[in-house]
Amino acid sequence: EVQLVESGGGLVQPGGSLRLSCAVSGFTVSSYTMSWVRQAPGQGLEWVSSISAKGAITYYAESVKGRFLISRDNAKNMLYLQLNSLKNEDTAMYFCEQGGVDVITRIPRGRGTQVTVSS
Repeated sequence: EVQLVESGGGLVQPGGSLRLSCAVSGFTVSSYTMSWVRQAPGQGLEWVSSISAKGAITYYAESVKGRFLISRDNAKNMLYLQLNSLKNEDTAMYFCEQGGVDVITRIPRGRGTQVTVSS
């Protein structure tokens, strides 16, 4: 059974930082591109970032480029997203998924982790 468990979200002031984690079981992440997507209240899924299978190539949405950093630990079957210089508009539920930008066409399998940016 595939499980993706996101954690690390919380309430943070604008300009703050968080580190999200995604624990994966049921498949070996080292064989796949992995991604983070997010969903703000009342909005659809927005692709945030992807990382290639071995971690050599990363991709970011323009809205987060230079502020977020995606990484992975294939030995631990984990995916991470470092969120820096957070803005109010980063408030959303964050999900990790197997695949690239096309993951926004699918319903996330994890429960997500809530990031709220507010003063």
